[in-house]
Amino acid sequence: MRLSLTVLLSALALSACGAPALSEPATTAKPAPATVPAPAASKETKAMSATEFTSINGQPLDLAALGAKAILVVNTASRCGFTPQYKGLQELYDAKKDEGLIIVGVPSNDFGSQEPGSETEVKTFCEINYGVTFPLTKKYPVTGAGQHPFYAAAVKAIGEGAQPKWNFHKVLIKGDGTPIKAYPSSTRPADAELIADIEAALGG
Repeated sequence: MRLSLTVLLSALALSACGAPALSEPATTAKPAPATVPAPAASKETKAMSATEFTSINGQPLDLAALGAKAILVVNTASRCGFTPQYKGLQELYDAKKDEGLIIVGVPSNDFGSQEPGSETEVKTFCEINYGVTFPLTKKYPVTGAGQHPFYAAAVKAIGEGAQPKWNFHKVLIKGDGTPIKAYPSSTRPADAELIADIEAALGG
């Protein structure tokens, strides 16, 4: 009887301290949004124009200074169901680069945490698995308060469709950085409509 009383008193003490009941699984508390640190790129991007990025090698990369007739900007990730699109993007780049097309990949960890690695890891992954030779930027947020100014400017110019909803969203722009049209992640690099729009931009 004395033992049972001791167990009962211990249980009451735990309950008073906020411990989970013995019949309930313990849960991991989710951090409040205010405790989540701001994206590391936010300070840098505030000082950048809509066409200015830093390359994956740490060098300045200004879209408007690439000498392209058309540029396809794609936010990318290494662990996404759309990641095999890297192959199609490289093929598109190889087919159209001499006509003035440049593809720029913008690695981002915004969606599903599917780009968790460092810039070095991303670059190595792209080169080894897909033979990527088109320019890649450093990792950037593409949505939310810390998003790169490119995306805010694209949304302002051509509408909400320019805002990425997932990895491998695409924005076609003129060589001077003027947005033309946006395409959802499901639009493949070989899509007929995308190719037609690129060819029109190259011809213009």
